[in-house]
Amino acid sequence: MPRSAPSSKSSSSAPVTAVSYRVEAADLHAHLFRVSLTIAQPAALQRVSLPVWIPGSYLVREFSKNLQNLQAHQSRRRIANLQQVDKNTWDVEAVPGKPLVLSYEVYALDNSVRTAWLDSARGFFNGTSLCLRVHGQEDLPHGLEVVATKAIAQWSVATGLAPANTDAVDTKGFGHYLADNYDQLVDCPVEMGRFWSGDFKAGGVPHRFVVAGAPPSFDGARLLADTQAICEAEIRFWHQQQEAAGKLARKPPHARYVFMLNAVDDGYGGLEHHNSTALICNRRDLPRLADPHAASTTSTPTRQGDGYTTLLGLISHEYFHTWNVKRLRPAEFVRYHYDAEQYTQLLWFFEGFTSYYDDLLLRRAGLLDNAAYLKLLNKTINQVMQTPGRLLQSVAEASMDAWVKYYRQDENTPNATVSYYTKGALVALCFDLTLRGEGRTTLDAVMRALWVRCQAGPMSEADFAAVLAELSGRSFDAEIEAWVHGKGELPLKDLLAGHGVKVHEDAAQLAQRLGLRVNESQGVSVKMVLRGGAAEQAGFAAGDELLGIETPTGGWRISKLDDLPLYAGNSRSLTALVARDRRLLKLLLTLPAAAGSTTWRLSIDNARAVSAWLEPEAITAR
Repeated sequence: MPRSAPSSKSSSSAPVTAVSYRVEAADLHAHLFRVSLTIAQPAALQRVSLPVWIPGSYLVREFSKNLQNLQAHQSRRRIANLQQVDKNTWDVEAVPGKPLVLSYEVYALDNSVRTAWLDSARGFFNGTSLCLRVHGQEDLPHGLEVVATKAIAQWSVATGLAPANTDAVDTKGFGHYLADNYDQLVDCPVEMGRFWSGDFKAGGVPHRFVVAGAPPSFDGARLLADTQAICEAEIRFWHQQQEAAGKLARKPPHARYVFMLNAVDDGYGGLEHHNSTALICNRRDLPRLADPHAASTTSTPTRQGDGYTTLLGLISHEYFHTWNVKRLRPAEFVRYHYDAEQYTQLLWFFEGFTSYYDDLLLRRAGLLDNAAYLKLLNKTINQVMQTPGRLLQSVAEASMDAWVKYYRQDENTPNATVSYYTKGALVALCFDLTLRGEGRTTLDAVMRALWVRCQAGPMSEADFAAVLAELSGRSFDAEIEAWVHGKGELPLKDLLAGHGVKVHEDAAQLAQRLGLRVNESQGVSVKMVLRGGAAEQAGFAAGDELLGIETPTGGWRISKLDDLPLYAGNSRSLTALVARDRRLLKLLLTLPAAAGSTTWRLSIDNARAVSAWLEPEAITAR
């Protein structure tokens, strides 16, 4: 029977593992975790290191910058000698056969899904931020003890890690957990605090959803119901035909799953893990209970807004990664290398195809109708078409450049690169609609066949090409070369028309026609100048402040970009007054014609054809 605190457990609750970590909230106000690492059988010269990146987020983040006060000993009397090798690696001189203990602190004040956080209200950490890797022992069992110190005794704990045994964890979740190896340990983040928690089953598997920072209006029941619908749809997607094929089990690849959502004033993102995901959202986007003060007496929940739809899409995206990237993964990621960048050209598949299916499976789960889905697709199409870098870089190249471009965006990003998320989603759309149009198979079937072919393991582009050929009856090498490795426009309009979707080309907004992205919170501040646009030709630069314009009829102060036509009148040529580094500049700007640039608007032209593509029964392979 679970006890009230881990410190009161018998020794049977603390299994002996080759490598074990003890994590406690040392100082909430200083934002410090204290970690004790015990190595049961150290090498004579034991090397340890802290990862520099976290899988799923392709940027070297230098987690060791937050590690401090590292010490090592083998007994109270013997201090072990530590020698730092490089920015994130240490060698420890040890006596073999005697346990080696390393103790250190980690500063935790990054309120993202990637690192660690600790304050008086909440704690969170990824193992890549807290757990030194013991070289040579990565494949041995690893233990983790989460300690209920006095300051956080009323908190609870949530993690995808399994308790070490039936008596190892108390009712709040504090205690001892066990991982098969280091990879699994650091792939199971830990959430701590007074969070909201709810449970459901999907595919016969227990799922838990915890939410930190939820406001009083939060409708937890609705979030659970909608998330359950997403999980059921995705489990059906991946496993509905496996029993007949007799290849892999017709069940999810996890025995339990945990969603950890941090609701904040302003934030968005997610990171996939082995059997959990860490999410962050704007708390205004959470589903809300019916307003008891409203004039209506109905108890119907408030209408779903765009923000909540975006949150559901994020949930769908990260859950889909349970299959597509955490198990079925790039061949280059068979083993993670935590000390340096790890490259692959396949993020267009693992992130881009996941981005195609995240919203599509909201439709299949009954959380969107066809028109609402096309609205989301429409947004993705326009995002890509308004990115000049799509003509400069392929999605395969963008995948390789993630480490230096996607995760290090600046004012030139849209001119130099394309997102493997958004364009990758459109590449998936092109493959799916082409396959459906030819009538022999679908991208759904290709995804499931890849899962079976690769035995839920390493995948290469050659595997993708082989399955496409096998199921469709022809080679798709030309399409892969053009859409994945090429830089030309995708055949979206023709493919959409063939599946009942009409494309309308409307006049673009003024900012797009000018080639500007601006911030108008306080005046007009230029964030980005897009390649080849009128603003670039006039000499605008990122960081400029547009103060006003001069026309033949006089000068005008500008507070909104859309005021330009108001004050320019019939004149297409004007002088823009710009402040740059406290210098006042005059730039000759020509306003482009409204017909010069367009934005797409999708509508349903053939409802039957759209339904055959989007609705739930369409997931059955042909």
